[in-house]
Amino acid sequence: MTVHILTGDCRQLLRTLPEKSVHCCVTSPPYWGLRDYGVGGQIGLEGTYPEYVSALVDVFREVKRVLRDDGTLWLNLGDCYATGAGRVGDCPGGGVQGSMWAGRPAPGKTQGAGYRGTRGKLNSGKAALRIASVGPATQPNRMPQAGLKPKDLVGIPWRVAFALQEEGWWLRRDIIWHKANPMPESVQDRPTTSHEYIFLLSKSERYFYDAEAIMEPSSPDSHARAKRGRSQTHKWADGGPGGQTIARLPPSAGRLPGVNPKADYPSTGGPRSKQNASFSAAISGDVAPMRNKRSVWTVASEPFSDAHFATFPTALIEPCILAGTQSGEVIIDPFGGAGTTGLVADRLGRDAILIELNPEYAAMAERRIKGDAGMFVDVRRAAE
Repeated sequence: MTVHILTGDCRQLLRTLPEKSVHCCVTSPPYWGLRDYGVGGQIGLEGTYPEYVSALVDVFREVKRVLRDDGTLWLNLGDCYATGAGRVGDCPGGGVQGSMWAGRPAPGKTQGAGYRGTRGKLNSGKAALRIASVGPATQPNRMPQAGLKPKDLVGIPWRVAFALQEEGWWLRRDIIWHKANPMPESVQDRPTTSHEYIFLLSKSERYFYDAEAIMEPSSPDSHARAKRGRSQTHKWADGGPGGQTIARLPPSAGRLPGVNPKADYPSTGGPRSKQNASFSAAISGDVAPMRNKRSVWTVASEPFSDAHFATFPTALIEPCILAGTQSGEVIIDPFGGAGTTGLVADRLGRDAILIELNPEYAAMAERRIKGDAGMFVDVRRAAE
């Protein structure tokens, strides 16, 4: 398969692609206020969250243009908190860290120089820019934000999703990425964050979606319910709570929790039934081994040895690509990063177009994809 890697700002490079030329977009933009990747004009360091949302809307407006009418967008986003280093209501630049607003260093400092990184080592010069440093100088969410109080959850994923909905996208599903191994947090007044969002959006009301390609095994509980039975033949069935035997009650026994009273059929003496259709199917005794994929995906983070801080797991992307495309079709990722989307697309027999602002990450993606597939993949990286 072929993976094209384009180096530059996706807002410009997307305009060079033909309209309706790709089948699916799978991407994870830089999160707002999280890291500085050392490239001017990068998305994620906007001074306010509305500016960040607006920047992403601009990007996905172009994605929508190059996407086929039956195409889908799978968008991964994480959230952050407003720490509010200055006073609530201060304008950008106010508060005790006003001189460092929006990534501008304080007087007499150079960005990244002398910053003590997460491993306690001092960084200096260009190397400090390349490590995607984390700190007040690069985190606009540490500045006062209009409408937000210190410690407020900003709600970035949903703000972006609703903005895209207003742009004409169909917001079809929020998917919870449940992290089996989340980053530890020192907080003691709220639960530790262990999830992110993936939004499934479509360009049209009707779109390509291969549900069978990502079906998952039915739960053991469904099979246990089926074993208990519910027909007249299986009036007494094993497997109830505590191992007890369960009798099927007639309608005259009265209303039961979770049972629709309208399901009684006085003229025929028919059975009562659960309102939940999936439950009714399960206890009918005919339980399929596979079921439609649910909206909570448990996927552990994957280790990555190279110098990139935000690679999402290959197992997280696989169902997006399998459901959104067929073999031989084209995936696009306007925030290519370390090339995970391209790598998985190639493994699954799809072509890919990656756009990456940072030349070092573009080169990293090329090495990574070639290292994974060797001579079986054609990686074409355009010059800057």
